[in-house]
Amino acid sequence: MEENKISKKSKAVQQNHKSAKKKKKQAEAEISEVSEVSTISIAVPGSILENAHSLELKTYLAGQIARAACIYNVDEIVIYDDSASTASSDGEDQTARKGCCSQMARILQYLECPQYLRKFFFPLHRDLKFCGLLNPLDAPHHLRQNNDFMFREGVVTEKPTKTGKGSNVNIGLRKDAYVEETLTPGIRVTVKLSDQKEGKKVRAAVVSPALPRQETGVYWGYSVRIAETISQVFSQSPYEDGYDLTIGTSDRGTKIQDVQELSFNHALVVFGGVMGIEYALENDNQLSTTAAELLFDHYINTAPKQGSRTIRTEEAVLISLAGLQDKLKARHEAKAFNLFSCIPQSQDTRQHQGRDH
Repeated sequence: MEENKISKKSKAVQQNHKSAKKKKKQAEAEISEVSEVSTISIAVPGSILENAHSLELKTYLAGQIARAACIYNVDEIVIYDDSASTASSDGEDQTARKGCCSQMARILQYLECPQYLRKFFFPLHRDLKFCGLLNPLDAPHHLRQNNDFMFREGVVTEKPTKTGKGSNVNIGLRKDAYVEETLTPGIRVTVKLSDQKEGKKVRAAVVSPALPRQETGVYWGYSVRIAETISQVFSQSPYEDGYDLTIGTSDRGTKIQDVQELSFNHALVVFGGVMGIEYALENDNQLSTTAAELLFDHYINTAPKQGSRTIRTEEAVLISLAGLQDKLKARHEAKAFNLFSCIPQSQDTRQHQGRDH
């Protein structure tokens, strides 16, 4: 009898080892399939909000930037202060300009956040008063309850788990997802839902926000960063080796038709304000040159045949990203992803989303 027990026990141990090896191989296979994806960043000055004469217009202007970024799969938006080092500016002007940067960043972050999470991360604020009037981004990660997709954005809740281990995450479904990690309540996480279903429990694993794009090719929104000067746009890059392709946009640059194919891994496209990129260079004490073309790998005029005397920055973002689409060649292309077959478009893409706020 004891020998039978021992043999059964050894068989169970062997099976556990086999299943562990199998899981390890599956995990290694998944990791090998995931590859790096090249990124596109844009930088715009927060001072462009100063030209809007009401809070409604400021909000709508920021919404145009967000829409353009989402349409062209921008991974990062940098808001920089193009007059931060101006010695002649008084304290009130400096405060107003810094306020414009934070205001634009707040609106951009609000629009990028899935609707079901906004109430957790964005308390009532004057800057967000008119966000309900904006056209929604309708981004792929803004999933509805009836959308079936393996990745979701969520917020860690304070609900205790039955086992006392792990955490519950609100991912916009009727039931919270359970993750094995014990996380701080209130933080935003990206989760991958498990294929294995145990009753009505939703199991998931916390993953990097970059994984959905790497694994499936789906666009997963943008991040927002504030830079105090234009030089910090470059020096504080979130990528280890910085940006390997930098592009400045100006009516003094090379015509976009004369630009050849541009290869990149992490590209950055910089836009100027009312007085252009040159104004930002003049006000940055960290830079010794005022020649904007020396700061970038390429200095491009993306609208050489403009009919208006001026092109507004929010218009320049849309025009430039459209014009550069055929010029930019990513070294690591994202996988092909059919957005509408996997995540159906909303019935009304103009449906206002300010109800959560």
